[in-house]
Amino acid sequence: MNNSLIDYQAIFAHAPIGMCVSERRIMQVCNLALTRMFGYQPAELNGQSFQVLYPTQDEFERTGARIVPIMNAKGLYSDERIMRRANGELFWCHVTGHSLVPDDTHAAGIWTFEDLSEKRSVSAELSPREREIAALLVEGKTSKLIGKQIGLSPRTVEMHRANLMKKFAAATSSELVHRLLGVRQ
Repeated sequence: MNNSLIDYQAIFAHAPIGMCVSERRIMQVCNLALTRMFGYQPAELNGQSFQVLYPTQDEFERTGARIVPIMNAKGLYSDERIMRRANGELFWCHVTGHSLVPDDTHAAGIWTFEDLSEKRSVSAELSPREREIAALLVEGKTSKLIGKQIGLSPRTVEMHRANLMKKFAAATSSELVHRLLGVRQ
């Protein structure tokens, strides 16, 4: 196929998954799927900090710090987390990023976002820390690994897990993960 016939800007703009290019955690250009997913007008997110997509400033900062060692080691990062739409609605989102500058994670990157709300709803009122721990539980991480990754003791992580189990009426950790994932049992 002749590359001169391929309009890469049109492909980016109309890709069926949310995409953006970032510099220093500022969205430089976002495609239509991303702006629609988050409830913004086309180009409204361009030049905005990723912070507007997070439930809280603290979650934005902690997530940014958490991805640095992983991105520096692999050049790629992926997780599922709770994000915030323009109208304040919270929803589960699969986020994947690729750093374009080795050893400088936030210098420049390409990010994709997939709305998981049809598969999984945010059904309980969760604190920012509970949202963070819920996302890591969904990844299959143990309390010890979660604690190490986010700088908490395993006992503190267990306390948050117990609160999540109460909020989701889950009898076991496995049942909690299934409920977080929206799996019907």
